Amino acid sequence: MASGGAAASATATRAPAEEPPSADPPAEQKPPPPPPPPVQEEFSFLPLVHDIIKCMDKDSQDVHQVLNELKNKFQEMRKLISSMPGISVSPEQQQQQLQSLREQVRTKNELLQKYKSLCMFEIPKE
Repeated sequence: MASGGAAASATATRAPAEEPPSADPPAEQKPPPPPPPPVQEEFSFLPLVHDIIKCMDKDSQDVHQVLNELKNKFQEMRKLISSMPGISVSPEQQQQQLQSLREQVRTKNELLQKYKSLCMFEIPKE
């Protein structure tokens, strides 16, 4: 029964800590910050491979669990790669798109230089 009382007092001490963030005025609500960029460790398989080797050296039964973690990570990365934009486009089509976009940039830069040389956008000096 003492542990139940301790759990109740622990939740009671947490509740006031959660109230100040909700006390902000609604006029100052800001959009949630963008998610942080993915950490490189999320894409690294080396720690899992290292764990597998350590388990094999120790003749541990955890090898199967670590192998399943590695398998799951491979599956996650396959899903991530298949959802990337442009993955279904052939390299030749990518090159064509790149050339087209470079030509558009070149044309727009030339137009920008022409507009700048028209002197219509000069700021009068006082």
